[in-house]
Amino acid sequence: MHLFPALALLAAASSPSAAIYVPIREYSGNTFFDTWDFWGNIDNTTWGNVTYLNKTTAMTQRLAYVDDDNGHAIIRVDNTTNIPSAPVVNRPSVRITSQDAYGAGNLIIIDVAHVPTGCSVWPSFWTLGVGKEWPHAGEIDIIEGINLQRSNQMAMHSDPGCMQAPQPGQTGLTLNTDCGSADGRGCIVGETKPNSFGAGFNKAGGGVFATQLDVSGVYIWFWGRADIPEQITTATSTSNINVTAFGLPSAAYPVSGCNYTQFFGPQQLVILTTLCGVWAGVPNTYAQTCSGTCISNVIGSGSPAYDEAYWDIAYIRTYFAQDQASLSSSSSSPSAAAAAMSATGNSSPTSVSEASS
Repeated sequence: MHLFPALALLAAASSPSAAIYVPIREYSGNTFFDTWDFWGNIDNTTWGNVTYLNKTTAMTQRLAYVDDDNGHAIIRVDNTTNIPSAPVVNRPSVRITSQDAYGAGNLIIIDVAHVPTGCSVWPSFWTLGVGKEWPHAGEIDIIEGINLQRSNQMAMHSDPGCMQAPQPGQTGLTLNTDCGSADGRGCIVGETKPNSFGAGFNKAGGGVFATQLDVSGVYIWFWGRADIPEQITTATSTSNINVTAFGLPSAAYPVSGCNYTQFFGPQQLVILTTLCGVWAGVPNTYAQTCSGTCISNVIGSGSPAYDEAYWDIAYIRTYFAQDQASLSSSSSSPSAAAAAMSATGNSSPTSVSEASS
């Protein structure tokens, strides 16, 4: 695994650091899946009714593939296998984890055309801290929702002591401020912009999410397809990004409430879709948007229940803050980033074993 940690600490602040970001890596096209590990196990973290396939099986069954027409990555729940009723039922799905890990000083941008949706469906794009049992190295939820939910939900999970500060400077609605809450909910912010999740998001053509990991805090932005900033819509894999043009984030977790470098280690990217489980499948929660029982969707042919349960991802791009390293603005390779770190006296990316939660 490559680690892309902070190269230098910036002065603490209560808003995103003014920074130009230089590209590290683009996950897209025919090479999208090359630097991801497939879970290849049951859902043993949120106890959903899925079996996450290994890479070979997922690609053979077309649950993970690159669309030949537009080069987008498609990651879906099986909707063709007949699952008979049984005491325990699991439907094939996919969970992937990046071989790269990111930390303070990094920016992550994902362009999504379609998110999984439907009763019992629980998709998420998030980051998981490496090297420690959850939640000791932290978790950041960037895109997450359940069932027929209409709005995205962002959150952070950590050890006790990390809080979302009052008046953090965001457009979203704070639902819980304690990132280390004993019930595991984390510090939650609900998106207030329209069409940020579910069928509405998909019908509107999707959108872009950006996440800044910084010593000043963590900041998450969302733009619907019609409102994406021009510097993102016109960017290529080698373009720099100026976060000062982003405006107020949807969710803000400034250092005044939570010291990022204290509570969060290097973060791997995770994309998954589970079914039911400890959130989507809770009867009272499920009944808020869906009828019947959650497990009834899993049993049977899988269609039409899971016809819309797929990710369509144009790209994921990751960046370094230019003012934290002497990186070439024309380079987009991890090797160049590593060389720049060595030149500044910092450790180059190191291979470590993948953390599991």
